[in-house]
Amino acid sequence: MLEYNFTMPTEFILVGFTDYLPFRVTLFLVFLVVYVLTVVGNMGLIILVNVNASLQTPMYYFLSNLSFLDISYSTAIAPKMLVNFLASRKSISPYGCALQMFFFACLADAECLILAAMAYDRYTAICNPLLYSTLMSRRVCLCFIVLAYFSGSITSLVHVCLTFRLPFCGSNVVNHFFCDIPPLLALSCADTHINELLLFALCGFLQTSTFLVIFISYFCILITVLSIKSSGGRSKTFSTCASHLLAVALFYGTLLFMYLRPSTSYSLDTDKVVAVFYTVVFPMFNPMIYSFRNKDVKNALKKLLDTSSIFK
Repeated sequence: MLEYNFTMPTEFILVGFTDYLPFRVTLFLVFLVVYVLTVVGNMGLIILVNVNASLQTPMYYFLSNLSFLDISYSTAIAPKMLVNFLASRKSISPYGCALQMFFFACLADAECLILAAMAYDRYTAICNPLLYSTLMSRRVCLCFIVLAYFSGSITSLVHVCLTFRLPFCGSNVVNHFFCDIPPLLALSCADTHINELLLFALCGFLQTSTFLVIFISYFCILITVLSIKSSGGRSKTFSTCASHLLAVALFYGTLLFMYLRPSTSYSLDTDKVVAVFYTVVFPMFNPMIYSFRNKDVKNALKKLLDTSSIFK
């Protein structure tokens, strides 16, 4: 990957958000709390899904994988960001930069596919309940997960290899808090149109296709729900989808804004602020969304807490 080392800096400098030390310390404390809550919340959800028999369904199998992805890609970004808040020199090696880019892009792409699989699961459960056990068997669910990680790995590897084959002849200062693709392309002294085209094409295909799966699934669900005569039945059926819809809206809204725009409209300072939300903040929200708006998860948590209190 780094064979053209005569054009590769020995390190990259991550600008971050500010050079004002008191503000950096404040941001360090805020994002440390956010990261700890992200790990604890998502790990708690993974444990809850795996120990509670009532949550051994495809929907919660996907949810536990979603929590694993949230922990993983937040961990690819947050620890280095936290260190840089307090460091006098905010540097990262080319290999460290490439690994950070790879894991983040891979896991973010995999999350798109898992969110689509969750939408298909809800469609199958509500619109084809008699075929649900066949269409969403354990083997099918495992195939969805393998496809998500494999597709994420391939697309991410393409971006990383093409980005780090570019010559970086000038500045090594990355106007971001992690090694994302657009700010690195901005540093290259070569023509990056191929990279930008592939970024738009691959991200566009993945995000658009998975979004279409989600949209079509929920359109079919809406038609089915509206055909239910009982208003209570409609409310109960659609409430099972509310948490997933909220998570989709938050995740896809920022990704579509970040990566499906022409390069002329990029503003790295604005993108940094937006990137904070989908890399650090949203992974913390997912377990809250699924816990507070999901009766099954709340009942399972209550049961687990009651069991723990008995042993005390």
